Amino acid sequence: MHLTDAIGRAHVRIGVGEPCRIVCLVPSITELLCDLGLSSHIVGRTGFCIHPQQVVASIPKIGGTKDVNIEKIRQLAPTHLVVNRDENEKPTVDTLSSFIPNVIVTHPLSPLDNPPLFRLLGGVFGCEHEAEMLCTQFDAALQRLQQQLPLNQVSQQRRKMQQHRVLYCIWQDPWMTVSRDTYIARMLDLIGWQHWVSDSLARYPVFQWNEALLANIDEVLLSSEPYRFTDEHVDALERQIGKPVRLIDGEMLSWYGSRAIQGLAYLGQLAEGKD
Repeated sequence: MHLTDAIGRAHVRIGVGEPCRIVCLVPSITELLCDLGLSSHIVGRTGFCIHPQQVVASIPKIGGTKDVNIEKIRQLAPTHLVVNRDENEKPTVDTLSSFIPNVIVTHPLSPLDNPPLFRLLGGVFGCEHEAEMLCTQFDAALQRLQQQLPLNQVSQQRRKMQQHRVLYCIWQDPWMTVSRDTYIARMLDLIGWQHWVSDSLARYPVFQWNEALLANIDEVLLSSEPYRFTDEHVDALERQIGKPVRLIDGEMLSWYGSRAIQGLAYLGQLAEGKD
């Protein structure tokens, strides 16, 4: 099996008896590594790596996703570092690369990138069986969603959903959203929800509420992370813009890795009007 990461770097499977000490700077992948049975090999995590709660509680924190403690990581003597192109700063990763021998770069852009991610990490860390089990669970969840929303039938429900235009908000002050080439937007695509297109080329554009924007959306989705939007924000924004606003579990739509299996079921609930 070829084990190649998101920047085309080739990796090799750890050998029998070879030391394996992992620092992970990506919350959703820390959860994935634990689900692959690798929690005993994780020696460092960010403060945002919070799942599975009881498991990660004993793993040392090394800062945030963008403000890591370089010296603390150095003292942990990791053999492997797992990062993400969106979530971690390149200068930080470059510095860590100077003393961590194996740096695995991830960058899932679509829900369908999850099985290859499972297999990459499973292959590097010698837990191929566990990775294939997750692939099977993911494929089954995707199949259930597709059966719930048949893609090859022009049903009335599907036609209605294709007209559903949404704006997914990740921050306020300033207001920020996601572009259509992000994992979140492609998750929403699975149920036919079309994300608003910004004029900005940024992956996470800043925007202003105005009549032109509001004329091109049917509903606003406020994510529970990274900004902690609440029901109070929902009520206030609905009064301000006169459009339906819904609070969304951000982990379910933005966390790739093993959480995506639950995320597919969550999408089905959203499509049925449940949340």
